[in-house]
Amino acid sequence: MAVRPKGVLKRLKALRIAPPVMLMFFYVVFIIIGALLLWLPVSHNGDVGLWDAVFTSTSAVTVTGLAVVDTGTAFTGFGQAVIAVLMQLGGLGLMTFAVLVLGALGIQVGMAHRLILREDLNQTSLSNLTYLSRIILIIALICEAIGALFLAFVFVPEFGWNGVWQAVFHAVSAFNNAGFSLQADSLTRWVGNPVVNIVIPLLFILGGLGFIVVGDIVQKRAWRRLTLHSKLMLVGTAALIVWGTVMFALLEWNNPATLGPLGIGEKLWASWFQGVTPRTAGFNTVDTGGMHDSTTMLTMTLMLVGGGSTSTAGGIKVTTLCVLLLATVAFLRRRTSLHAFGRSLGIEEVMKVLALVTISMLLVFTGLFITSISHDGEFVDLAFEVTSAFGTVGLSRGVTPELDAVGRSFIILMMFFGRVGPLAVGFFLATRAVPRVKYPAGQIYLG
Repeated sequence: MAVRPKGVLKRLKALRIAPPVMLMFFYVVFIIIGALLLWLPVSHNGDVGLWDAVFTSTSAVTVTGLAVVDTGTAFTGFGQAVIAVLMQLGGLGLMTFAVLVLGALGIQVGMAHRLILREDLNQTSLSNLTYLSRIILIIALICEAIGALFLAFVFVPEFGWNGVWQAVFHAVSAFNNAGFSLQADSLTRWVGNPVVNIVIPLLFILGGLGFIVVGDIVQKRAWRRLTLHSKLMLVGTAALIVWGTVMFALLEWNNPATLGPLGIGEKLWASWFQGVTPRTAGFNTVDTGGMHDSTTMLTMTLMLVGGGSTSTAGGIKVTTLCVLLLATVAFLRRRTSLHAFGRSLGIEEVMKVLALVTISMLLVFTGLFITSISHDGEFVDLAFEVTSAFGTVGLSRGVTPELDAVGRSFIILMMFFGRVGPLAVGFFLATRAVPRVKYPAGQIYLG
């Protein structure tokens, strides 16, 4: 019996796909396209297989920075350009570019596209999404252009005209919190260079704050007028930067594998850089594999926290950590609501945060469990790689290239879910289901 075309169309229209599922689909498509482009002979120097291309493409689209081959030597200029484009697409959001292209072509952005864009930008409202997309692109291009200009003063004298591309690539990688570097040792040769130690961190801090916060600061220019989200992000970011910098210096000051051989000035620069780079940036100016276990745990904690919402960073986000701390203080003070900067947060925000953190921890522990089965290595090193993948950071202790196919597959999954997973979780947390039956209250004993 033949199927009528009208019947097929009705079935397709009746099939409703949730925006997070569509968003995941778009990311998968771009990862596949990027992998095929990187696998082309014109993209590499003959040492990159299909599996390496898939891993690199996933790492670039999810703005992670973990690598199984040396980006600077394994890929040609074309391949490096493909990686830069993938980083830009993944960092600013695939739907952001799609909406801008549709607008440039005069095509109206429909409700379906707006729903997906809302998830990609981690927003709760559908209003002003196209305007927000333009602001995001403008801010990104301005910051990257200024960053590349300053970095050129360092790279051009050392690499010649190729230093221009080095500056552009590292500026794009830094602002998008990707962590890809064209040097095999990342930025360790510039451990004491003031320009590199100022420009690169400023780029990934701006990218990690979130476009909402940056736009809020530019528009209002006064602390009192800032939104609660912006205030929490700025205070939380400043506290984590100070904590990471001071603790790294204290823990690694005399470590011969990291800060020990450096002068006092270089030690301070390195401590500052390594204190802020776990915020999903992924660059390093000292040997990450030589850190003490205590410093490794500190770095893992910062990697899990990550940056801010509507940013290029990953992690559970700074505001999530702030809400958890505020909820703990409220519980100890026997309060039923959270208070911060003259504003209150209800129990709903706490429930969302708990769900997001619980799911994130389950993903990290599951990835670590399976990876430890496939690779018999140091547990701390494996935990570091898995945490770096989920937080889309890119810092590595050298384990990732040694993983077998199973281990690399789960690192790929961790990078993917670390980038797209929280967006999908946020969608389900934003939807409400009205209970049909109300049950009587019960009691359990905790603690």
